[in-house]
Amino acid sequence: MNLDKYRREHADIIGHVQQLKALCTQGIAEEAASIAREVIAMSSVIKLHLSVEDRYLYPAMQQASPALAAKARHYQEEMQDISAQYAHFSRQWNDAQRIAEQPELFRADANRVLKLLFDRIGRENRDFYPMVEAA
Repeated sequence: MNLDKYRREHADIIGHVQQLKALCTQGIAEEAASIAREVIAMSSVIKLHLSVEDRYLYPAMQQASPALAAKARHYQEEMQDISAQYAHFSRQWNDAQRIAEQPELFRADANRVLKLLFDRIGRENRDFYPMVEAA
């Protein structure tokens, strides 16, 4: 299975995370409008990526070896929690005024949720995708 599209989407998501970090460094309240736009843009990429994984990648892995099928189920189940946390984050922080009014709360939420996302992408790229390609 060719996973280039998934890896490109991961790189795109990481790019959004890095852009959010750069904006936060410039000042959360001062860059609130840009931060809100970045959250919205990243959410679009994440929603599409998760949809494609759920629709194509994970079901295809159920036809693979039992070990790979189990790993795919684990990743899919784990992603449900991360996805729910990200969805809450994106709904809460897609508004510039709210970000500007609560910059430290935004920072705390962003650090927590984006670290979950970043770590998960790293594990997929490092552990799961190589297993899929080897199958």
